[in-house]
Amino acid sequence: MALWKPDPTFYASPRDAVKAPPEKLAYVAAFDRSAARPDAIAVLDTDPDSASYGRVVGWTEMPYTGDELHHFGWNACSSALCPYAPHPHIERRYLIVPGLRSSRIYVLDTKEQPTSPRIVKVLEPDELAKRAGYSRPHTVHCGPEGLYLTALGGADGEDGPGGIALLDHTSFEVLGRWEVDRGPQYLAYDAWWHIAQDVLVTSEWGTPSMIEDGVVGELLLGRKYGHRLHFWDLRKRRHVQAVDLGDEHQMPLELRPAHDPTKQYGFVGVAVSVEDLSASVWLWHRDGKSWAATKVITIPAEPADPAELPPVIQPFGAVPPLVTDIDLSVDDKWLYVSCWGTGELKRYDVSDPFHPVEAGSVRIGGIVRRTPHPAAPDLPLAGGPQMVEVSRDGKRVYVTNSLYGAWDDQFYPDGVGAWMAKLDSGEEFAFDERFFPHGDDFRGLRPHQTRLQGGDASSDSYCYP
Repeated sequence: MALWKPDPTFYASPRDAVKAPPEKLAYVAAFDRSAARPDAIAVLDTDPDSASYGRVVGWTEMPYTGDELHHFGWNACSSALCPYAPHPHIERRYLIVPGLRSSRIYVLDTKEQPTSPRIVKVLEPDELAKRAGYSRPHTVHCGPEGLYLTALGGADGEDGPGGIALLDHTSFEVLGRWEVDRGPQYLAYDAWWHIAQDVLVTSEWGTPSMIEDGVVGELLLGRKYGHRLHFWDLRKRRHVQAVDLGDEHQMPLELRPAHDPTKQYGFVGVAVSVEDLSASVWLWHRDGKSWAATKVITIPAEPADPAELPPVIQPFGAVPPLVTDIDLSVDDKWLYVSCWGTGELKRYDVSDPFHPVEAGSVRIGGIVRRTPHPAAPDLPLAGGPQMVEVSRDGKRVYVTNSLYGAWDDQFYPDGVGAWMAKLDSGEEFAFDERFFPHGDDFRGLRPHQTRLQGGDASSDSYCYP
């Protein structure tokens, strides 16, 4: 009799994940800003011993146009080993790929041909709207009992509240709205959890009409974008507490909880302060029986000649860092902070999460600097480190340069270009000069989020320390 065994890319603990074999492929969502051509999932070779290392080796086009592929995720991950909702015999096989503009959701099978993922299911917008009351799907996380899909908009695609839809692991059908009692939560963005403590955390960006045509100056200066974190009872699906960071701290975006399931803290990046254009990183943590958030990193704006700035920030005479993504290594030691405006990627030692210590920085792109990659020193680059993904063992860091179509156009009006880079993260923190797909490598599309074969630092949660 054959024995069923869990997927070998499921890991009981962060320690096991760190020891796992390195990824051989990276999957990258790439979109056509003009919506004239289909978006695609690009597959890149990440095996340094391969003759095609650092190159696009696979390409799966979507069947429609205008999706704007954004954040996507695996159908299953290490949380399938959790003892209270075990699904050990499902596979990390499918990529769940939402279109942020179209509200369409694609399911891609990577098993048979990993470099040529095959579209096996398409969920149309009306299914998400009718069954969950949401639109504009943004982020996918694999939980122990289903797929959690955050969405920015209500069923009509414009107003909120945004929230979380739950999808079935196997059929990928929309089961319904996750929230039973959402309390004061209205704006949505990311969701993550402390899975062993039955705590879910959500962050805030804005409704579709607040973001889809770029930053709205009146809303930003009026402090109308998101500025709160929300804490939920994961099992009862009920809102427990809201923590306001202060309305000057606009847009707390990516949530990165500690991977160690015995820890109850995590980091969130705040895009901009309307008081001084600085960006920040906050630590959420327990404070007695309640939750609190403490600012642990502040990154100031950089003064600049207004003539060198795009119109949206000319009046300020400075470049905001615009922290639009952060990522925490699986061993919970290193926090990577992408400053998309200034073109800087910072590395912090967060062994003491309340007192991060900067331990490395690189520059590439940037609104004013246009710093080139070391592999092409004569090629000025637009965009900046945006989405950042870290390998399970923490030794490799991948970044892409596009944020979101309308925002790209505002901050880089002469064109954001297309590039991806890899850094080696050890005693030194430096670019890998062999890995720099750019320009025509992405066939005119803009690369956004990266997922690594077998999982990565932001794809899995663990139930054992």
